[in-house]
Amino acid sequence: MAREPRRRSFSRRTQYTLFAGYVIAAVGVVVGLALVVIQRVAPSAFSAIEGVVLDATAPVGLAGRSVARGFDGVVTDVSGYVFAGSQNATLKAELAVARQKLIRARALEHENRRLKALARLATTEPLPIATARIIGSSGTGQRRYATLAAGSRDGVRPGMPVRSSDGLVGLVSLSGRFAARVLLLTDAASSVPVLVARTGLPALAVGRGDGTLDARAIVGGGTPFRKGDLLVTSGTGGIYPPNIPVALVTTVDRDVAVARPLADPAALDFAVVTRPFGPIMILPPTIPQVEDGR
Repeated sequence: MAREPRRRSFSRRTQYTLFAGYVIAAVGVVVGLALVVIQRVAPSAFSAIEGVVLDATAPVGLAGRSVARGFDGVVTDVSGYVFAGSQNATLKAELAVARQKLIRARALEHENRRLKALARLATTEPLPIATARIIGSSGTGQRRYATLAAGSRDGVRPGMPVRSSDGLVGLVSLSGRFAARVLLLTDAASSVPVLVARTGLPALAVGRGDGTLDARAIVGGGTPFRKGDLLVTSGTGGIYPPNIPVALVTTVDRDVAVARPLADPAALDFAVVTRPFGPIMILPPTIPQVEDGR
């Protein structure tokens, strides 16, 4: 009886798979070492590579963001239908309070315009550079970034502030051709000059890397913060425009407070990129002197 020939297709397939895995791992190590060398020797070239990678991964982030937003919308619609009655009563009460605050805000706005006219002081309101969708954000780790679907093609450059309807989002740190990376307020490398809206005292809001901010009073002594205080940008430093909502104080420890940002990148759809802020002093017109001819 003839012996059946031995089958080696499975073992060969396994060998080819292992060999391909070794090759891919070796290529990954070589590419990683090359990137480390480029980062140390030519930082500008490494930034360009980061921009290309950012542009390449932007469509994937946009697709994932759309799926997540669609699922969140379904959950929100169901919960809204179930709790519609209680939410309606709460919204009516909040609307009444908001109307009173709106009246006071309009009066303060009029007074502010009058005082600026008396002081002959004007501030340049930064024009929006681009309005784009937020297609991704990091929710964990010390580094907190968001990805914006606008890049150098749209005029977005590193160092430009990013804001939303809820408040300040962060600062552009890297710009590719079609996408940009935004350094969020909660990143450990972020710091924003702010004011306590209740008192006008200056402070510095520094990211903690855990989704919150540390607010530190610039002038020591006393207790400058209270739970629920609103922090707004001061305009100091020439980057962030003044009076943009930043965060609400949640915990107070003498002259240091923990604050929660008002703009949550995970819940935002769009953000606005503006030019860095810069004040302009309007000087009174000079009166020409006429010689008397003597």
